[in-house]
Amino acid sequence: MKAYVFPGQGAQFTGMGKDLYESSALAKELFEKANDILGFRITDIMFEGTAEELRETKVTQPAVFLHSVILAKTLEPFNPDMVAGHSLGEFSALVANGTLSFEDALRLVSKRALAMQKACEITPSTMAAVLSLDDKMVEDICASIDGVVVAANYNCPGQLVISGEYKAVETACEKMKEAGAKRALILPVGGAFHSPMMEPAREELAAAIEATNFSTPSCPVYQNVTATAVSDPNEIKKNLIIQLTAPVRWTQSVQQMIKDGATSFTEVGPGKVLVGLVNKIDKEVETISA
Repeated sequence: MKAYVFPGQGAQFTGMGKDLYESSALAKELFEKANDILGFRITDIMFEGTAEELRETKVTQPAVFLHSVILAKTLEPFNPDMVAGHSLGEFSALVANGTLSFEDALRLVSKRALAMQKACEITPSTMAAVLSLDDKMVEDICASIDGVVVAANYNCPGQLVISGEYKAVETACEKMKEAGAKRALILPVGGAFHSPMMEPAREELAAAIEATNFSTPSCPVYQNVTATAVSDPNEIKKNLIIQLTAPVRWTQSVQQMIKDGATSFTEVGPGKVLVGLVNKIDKEVETISA
């Protein structure tokens, strides 16, 4: 069975999507439609912008989404048996399996990016990568610290990202190193994604998601929040709202997809981060970068 997976924020690079725009009439039409929906020429920033311009959350999220979704729409054949996306990538996955229309999903992604940007400005917050500690140890250390710090991204065995208030994350990093982590490194991100610090953004996004039409998908999506196959539109909606303040259970999602019969994983979008993580989770499955 074929699984298609879609990357999240951090996969962007200058020039992303330019070859698609120039080689496919459909891609060009969708990129121009996106410029109209967003109210600015995101293609100019994607194709010619600096790394710094691309790193702005309000640009990054729609840019990665557009690259992934438009690439999926130009792939032949494109026939997933299951889909999943890492954080933001879940929106790309939901267009790929027909749950969301391209236009509705882009509007939600834009709103999500702006709401997250706003939430980041309320309290100094950040994320940190922790290597070579088991998940339980990381969770226990986070729980022992004063202030907000939680496990945010379960990327692969031995690679976990924590998220929260800046001071609490710094303290957690020191304790992780003392406990034997090979690295505990603050990441260059705008704020504490997938933590309680995103509650204002979650509330803002919830209203927009509730007002959007979700259709029955052509194949199940393995959602970040549950790491299980979901096909019911109302359940997909509910999990997508929770996602902003809940951890991304990527390791568990990939393991469940394999258990449910996935034999190949194709990453659709900029970069090759997810195929790298899939290889670390299970060396036996085939990985392809579209």
